[in-house]
Amino acid sequence: MTTTRPLRADARRNRDRLLDAAEEGFRERGVEASLEGIARRAGVSIGTLYAHFPSRAALAAALLRARHDDLFALGDSLPGEQIATWARAVTAHAATYRGLAAFLVAGFATEASELHDDCARMERITERLVRGAHAAGVIDQDVTATDVLAVTGAAAWTREQVSPEQADRLLEIALRGFQSRTGKPSR
Repeated sequence: MTTTRPLRADARRNRDRLLDAAEEGFRERGVEASLEGIARRAGVSIGTLYAHFPSRAALAAALLRARHDDLFALGDSLPGEQIATWARAVTAHAATYRGLAAFLVAGFATEASELHDDCARMERITERLVRGAHAAGVIDQDVTATDVLAVTGAAAWTREQVSPEQADRLLEIALRGFQSRTGKPSR
């Protein structure tokens, strides 16, 4: 059993400064922002950055922790009839930083990634909601969780290419395409 000791005050300050600098860097340049630039912005060495976050994925996972917790709480609270609400929330989350949608897909594909468990949880929530949406008759039976996640990833990527309004419009068109031809519309 491993125990995690609390960080010393100076180490905690460095970690917090690194997360603040990463937030700024990712907002400005996307998830591929220079790690050296993030360390410089935080006023620490690149070695200090790597001591806290051994990889870009570790840094992103730490930065996204609170956002993921909020997203998962929403997903866990939604009934299947609200699959569209989930799809919009996942899209907005994946569009937080330029390149994040692709980064999340890569995190899911790599079991060793610090993002893998969160991406797998996102998929499990989507699967549950899709089953509920099928049972409620709000989406066609042939729509899968993979379909929903592919559309959310595409919509997040589209937000990087066109205006957010245009990207949202395209997401809504795709969500209407999922609707059951015999059931009620998804919300």
